[in-house]
Amino acid sequence: MSGAIASGEAAYQAALRQRRRATLLGFALLALCLLASARVSEAYPATLLAGLPRIGEYFSRILPALRWDSLLAGTETEGSLAFWMYRLDSWAWLLLETANMAALATLMGAGAGLLLAFPAARNLGAGTLAYQLSRRLLEAMRTVPEIVFALILVWAFGVGPLAGILAIALHTAGACGKLFAEAIENTGLGAWAGVRSAGGSWAQACRFAVLPQVAPNLLSYALLRFEINLRSASVIGFVGAGGIGEELYKVISFNYYEEISAILLLIILAVCAIDLLSERLRHRVIGALA
Repeated sequence: MSGAIASGEAAYQAALRQRRRATLLGFALLALCLLASARVSEAYPATLLAGLPRIGEYFSRILPALRWDSLLAGTETEGSLAFWMYRLDSWAWLLLETANMAALATLMGAGAGLLLAFPAARNLGAGTLAYQLSRRLLEAMRTVPEIVFALILVWAFGVGPLAGILAIALHTAGACGKLFAEAIENTGLGAWAGVRSAGGSWAQACRFAVLPQVAPNLLSYALLRFEINLRSASVIGFVGAGGIGEELYKVISFNYYEEISAILLLIILAVCAIDLLSERLRHRVIGALA
């Protein structure tokens, strides 16, 4: 008996040593890959240390010169909040335009992603051709960044929000379609089999058997994507796609430092507000559907 225990302990220790060696080898390979990546991308520690003071210098320039004695004075008084936010009405309208772009793009992209998610789900048996085509299309749409889509669409449709909406919608369709398909693949197929055995078509089974089960997850993904799209809508304005991003690009180009910080603060507050609102809405709707 003691011999069997000793033999088992020796086998365990040998397996443990082998696992440790494999782990150390994996970490060594990872370290080599990171070093090679840093060398190729020229991300040297000396360069990073040299650039950090310049980042601090830039942030010190964009901070407003507020003074306590004139903080609540009018727009004509330097050092006041009103002087810092002297174009608040214009910026607020551009923020509203950006939020509208994000909302419409999310609605369009999530709708297209939902239609492609059902044939892209492996467990629903849409057929090899439909599965491959939908999967490759979703991959193509989410691989190309929004800003690249925006550059192409600005050339096609001209400067304005339309190019931004379409660019974000295309990327949203690819991203949401993948998440939706994975949610569908993780659902049970009992109701699906029931609808199909009762004579329902493939589309009817998707609508009445699968969609009600995955609707809370799909809504959660769509609302999360709306939060992401608000940030994206702010960025693609840099290429003329409308919204607050276009104004931010102008003030950065002309080095209007205090205006940069004012617009950045408004974008952060808008994103935080929409994040909180989306979170409350998501929990409320998911609780009602669950």
